[in-house]
Amino acid sequence: MNNIDKRDRLKENPFSYKITKANKTFIFFDNRRIKILSEKETEKFISKINNKDEFQIQMILAKLTGNFKHGNER
Repeated sequence: MNNIDKRDRLKENPFSYKITKANKTFIFFDNRRIKILSEKETEKFISKINNKDEFQIQMILAKLTGNFKHGNER
C-alpha cells in the first residue's frame, strides 16, 4: 500500500462527490466534474464507501475515475 500514493496527493482530498435526488453521483476532481455515475453504479459506490475513512474514499474515487488525465487538461 506504500507505493500507491507516492506523492501523497490523495491526502489533499482532490476528489469529491455529490449524490443527487435522482440517485446519480457526480465525481469532481479539484472542483471540476469529471464523471457521472448511473443509479446502479451509485448503489455500488455507496456500499463501497460505507464505513471507510477519508483516504480510502479518495482511493475508491480515484479508481472509479480511472486514467482521466492525459496532459491536455487546463
